This record gives sequence, structure tokens and C-alpha cells, in this order.
Amino acid sequence: MKRNWNSVFYNLRNKKYNKEATSVNPDKVVWQRLRKNPLAIVAMCIIGLFVAIAIFGYWITPDKTPFANEQHLEIAVEKPGFKVQFLHIYDKKPVKQNIFKTMLFGKPSSTTDIPIYSYEKTEKGLRYEIFTGDNPNEGEVKTLDNNTRYEISTRTFPLGTDRYGRCLLSQLMIGTRVSLSVGFIAIIIAVLIGIALGSLAGYYGGKIDAIIMWIINVVWSIPTILLVIAITFALGKGFWQIFVAVGLTMWVDIARMVRGQVMSLKEKEFVMAGKVLGFSDARIIIKHILPNVVGALTVIITSNFATAILQEAGLSFLGLGVQPPMPSWGSMIKENYGYIILDAAYMAIIPGIAIMLLVLSFFMLGNALRQAMNVKQ
Repeated sequence: MKRNWNSVFYNLRNKKYNKEATSVNPDKVVWQRLRKNPLAIVAMCIIGLFVAIAIFGYWITPDKTPFANEQHLEIAVEKPGFKVQFLHIYDKKPVKQNIFKTMLFGKPSSTTDIPIYSYEKTEKGLRYEIFTGDNPNEGEVKTLDNNTRYEISTRTFPLGTDRYGRCLLSQLMIGTRVSLSVGFIAIIIAVLIGIALGSLAGYYGGKIDAIIMWIINVVWSIPTILLVIAITFALGKGFWQIFVAVGLTMWVDIARMVRGQVMSLKEKEFVMAGKVLGFSDARIIIKHILPNVVGALTVIITSNFATAILQEAGLSFLGLGVQPPMPSWGSMIKENYGYIILDAAYMAIIPGIAIMLLVLSFFMLGNALRQAMNVKQ
């Protein structure tokens, strides 16, 4: 029998193309598209930098005391790049703790640190003049006896000091933890509530959908910042309360999106097949419908992450967020906004720039993800 070689080659070529088409990994395609987007690369680098700063924390901060709260009023409101000599007197019992605890919570100083203008070693001991910041310096001259253990070092403040004489760079770096942690935990709370209510409303419809949509519309009608303030007043001020307050106001967008996606997916053939096979509603929703919502959910999560950071900064600026001495970008702006009309405007502008960079990075990443996950491209 004569074989039609054209049809054989045609079938082999179709098998090859079909094999390549079925072996395409959607995650790999999304990553390839993201790598071709320069704005997405810049956004991921900026977010990665802030995440690294938040993780390493006190390992890399110049001020390693808890909350970066070492205060020296003698060097308050000094310019970026300010240098001063410090006399470290070992008159405290050293605190022993492992490196991971130091990374997370800082380490109390084992010395009394005194900024000095000049020093001189004499037969009676160390003679030093306390730094006052005046020109010429007219600080008190003291003598430290030879039996006291001490050390002298020069400390540089890259971003200067605030009005309490604290290292502004250390405050900024530790404040990164607050912004990222609030965004992360608030998003987890919002995702859990939004997915649960949205999937129930979209899958079952009827009265359940009507009740859940009524709740969504009521929450939607209340201004977000007023709702956050009301929840904060009810729960109290503090670090953990701000997580719940922000998270309870961000689930509405997620619930509406999940509801719409589930309503369109529940009519698909694979859902009908699951029902015919006798799968439970919970299994169909969790294992078959929700995995198809991950793409759209990822995009909205990135934008909500940025919104959570802005809300935390706003609440801290109003005094309703994290409380002193815990540093926060919003509280830093609040403490230093009065210096904007003086010659130290950078004290409020620098944390504002940090908020802008992080929020803008999340918005750029969200837009890049939306373009990369667009199946019409």
C-alpha cells in the first residue's frame, strides 16, 4: 500500500506543536513577560530592598537599641552626614542574647554613651568636654578616673538626627517593618474574609448572595478612613490593633472580585463534571474554582497592599496607629512636619519619599502582573 508521506509529516508536525502547547507552564509565561517589563523589574528590586531591610532589621541599623530609640538631646536636629565623637563608659551589665533575638528586637546598650567635643588623657584620667552643638562649644569639662573602663569612637549619622537626637536612618529602617508587616497581615485578614464571603455568594446565589451583597454594600458606602478610625477607637491604639483595623476594611474589593469570578466559573464544564462525580461543594470551590481565581486575586492583592501601607501611615500620622517609641513612617512625618518651613525639611520628606517609593512599586508591580496575566495577548 502506498503511504502518503505528506500526511505523515503533517501529523508528526501537529503532534510536536500540540506537545509544545500542552507543556507550556502558565507561571513560566507570566515570569517571562514580567522580565521583559523594565518597570516590573524596578518595582521588584525596590520591594526586595525594603523586604531585606525589614528582615535583617537591627543587624544592619546603626542604632541597635530596641526601637532605635537611643536619645541624645545634645545632638538633636543635626544635618545628614553629621559626625561626633562618643565616649562609651562600660558601667552597665551586658545583656546576653542570641543573634536572632537581636535581629528581631534589638539589644539594650551595655554602655553609657556621651557625645563629646574633645578629650585629653592626663595622669588623673580622661579629661573630656561634653558636646553642646554650639559654636564655639562651651560644654562642661569632666574627668573620668583611670579605673573606669571606657572607649572612644566616632559615629556618623548618614541622614542626621531628629529632635530627640535619635539616628534618623535607624528610625527609617525599623519603620520599614511596621509598614510591610501591616500590609502583609492586613492582606491575609482581607483575603480570608473576602474569599470566604465572595465564594459563598457567587457559588450559591439566591438569599445567601443577597445577604452577603447587602453587607458588602453597607461596608462599601462607609468612607474607608472613617471606618478604620472607628475600628481603631473600638479596639484601641497599638501595633496589633492596626492590623485588624486595616484588614477589616479591605476585604470588600476582594469579595466582589471573587464573587464575580466564581459566578462565571461555576457554569463551566469542569464544575458540572465535579457535581456529577459527587464531589462536595467545598471541594469544588476550594480545589477546582478558587485555583482559577488566583491570577486576578494576585493583581488586586498588590494594589491593596499599597493601600494598606498608606492607611497605616495616615493613622500613625493622626496618632491612631502604632504608638511611641515604636518608629513608623507616618509617625516620623507627624513628629517632624513642623521642620518643613525651617532648614530641616528633609526630616519629614525622607519618610514621605520612602512611603511613595514603596506604594508606587506595588502599584507598578500590580499593573505589570495584570498585563502579564492577560490571556488575550
